[in-house]
Amino acid sequence: MELVLEVEDADAVTKSALRRIAGEAEMPPAERAHVESTVTEDTAEALAYLVDPFDLVSQVPGVELQQASWSSERIEYDPDSPDWDLDEDDVEDEDDNGG
Repeated sequence: MELVLEVEDADAVTKSALRRIAGEAEMPPAERAHVESTVTEDTAEALAYLVDPFDLVSQVPGVELQQASWSSERIEYDPDSPDWDLDEDDVEDEDDNGG
C-alpha cells in the first residue's frame, strides 16, 4: 500500500500536532520539548505524530498491520502528468493473467 498526500496547509498540520502533544499529560517535559521541536521543524514528522497506521487499518476485515514506516519527500505533483500513471507493479502483465 502506498499513500500520497498533499499537505495544503503545513502550519495547520503543525499546530494540530502541537495541540495533541499539549494534551499528552503523561509525557515527561524533556520528551515533550524534543517532540515539539521535531514536529515544528518537519511537517512530515507532525503528520506522523497525528496519523496512527494501526488506526487506518484496524477496522478493515482480513487485514493485520505487520509493520509501518514513514518516508517523505517534497515533490511537484501533477495528477494530469503521464509520469503519475500507475506504477508498473500496479498493472497486471498479460503473461501474469494467462493472456
